[in-house]
Amino acid sequence: MQYFVEKESVVREIWGKSDTILFIFAGASAEFALNKAVDWLYFTGKLPADPLGRLFSTVRYARMIVFSSMEEANRAIDTMAKIHAGVEKSRGASIPDWAYRDVLFMLIHYSIASYELLEKKLTEAEKEEVYNVFYRVGTRMGVKELPPTYLEWLPVREAHLQENLQRSEYTYDLFKQYKKHLGAMRFKVLLEGQKLVVPQRVKELLDFSDFSLLTPVVPLYKVSRLMKIDWLLKNILLPADYKDQIDELDVHPS
Repeated sequence: MQYFVEKESVVREIWGKSDTILFIFAGASAEFALNKAVDWLYFTGKLPADPLGRLFSTVRYARMIVFSSMEEANRAIDTMAKIHAGVEKSRGASIPDWAYRDVLFMLIHYSIASYELLEKKLTEAEKEEVYNVFYRVGTRMGVKELPPTYLEWLPVREAHLQENLQRSEYTYDLFKQYKKHLGAMRFKVLLEGQKLVVPQRVKELLDFSDFSLLTPVVPLYKVSRLMKIDWLLKNILLPADYKDQIDELDVHPS
């Protein structure tokens, strides 16, 4: 059987661990709040109403792509494209091509940054592998002007960060919603986690310092994983309502 992502790929390792995925979405939640096209997420109302539910919904689609056959993955991508087309029809406008690229760019950047934070540095070949997976997702969705390689993507990513981000009323409201749904203590953890993976441009716009209170905690967390007690920390830091869904993020290779 042909898979969309080969079984030995580092992309499966990245997307098969709950802690890595949670950092991916911690970073993306910060950058999403700054994106000039974030109003599209407000049009449906799903993100501000239930940011955690939106996270797990997105993860389900990512899982279908990363861990499925080529046929099933393409079907999941086509479903995503149809959902977006439906939103565009309802609003009577088209989502800008650069906004589609930005979402893919976030998944690429935070997949790499989160894995390198919690595991180890990726080789250039492995970064290319990560990029290629999302390049193929974007190509299947009809996203235009995607750079063909990781190295060619780097300056384009930087240009997008400079051109497509701004602090707006949506930024303030989304962070207010994050705090409402997470609670004050978990929200503080979210902010400190975001500092560890977001690019400098995002830090500047959100007035983040370069220092994160979680910096000294990360090595301890790695030890807790080796001792198989990381579940305890996750239970403390994450809402109980989502415990089962968080547990399901861990893929145990057969």
